[in-house]
Amino acid sequence: QVQLVESGGGLVQTGGSLRLSCAASGRTLSSYAMGWFRQAPGKEREFVAAVNWSGRRTYYADSTKGRFTISRDNAKNTVYLQMSSLKPEDTAVYYCAAKQGDYYDTLVRGYAYWGQGTQVTVSS
Repeated sequence: QVQLVESGGGLVQTGGSLRLSCAASGRTLSSYAMGWFRQAPGKEREFVAAVNWSGRRTYYADSTKGRFTISRDNAKNTVYLQMSSLKPEDTAVYYCAAKQGDYYDTLVRGYAYWGQGTQVTVSS
């Protein structure tokens, strides 16, 4: 069982930056692929970014490519999402998720473990 806790969310102006963290406990993250998702009010949860278990391979949604960077530090059991050039449409609750194995997934149902989420609000 993996427990995930996100942090780093907050209020930021358009064009600003935030770094989200996802700390894991219960199991070492080195055998899990990790993903970040987000959910805006009234919308479905959507894929943001993912990374394989070594951190060497990453994948991004078209809407976040070039602005967001996912990374991981397996020694610290933590995954990060560096967000830059933020836009009001990035406003959402951001969730990290874990799936056992090396291959990451862009689908919500591909992940077995989820954090509680952290709110990111981008003001215009």
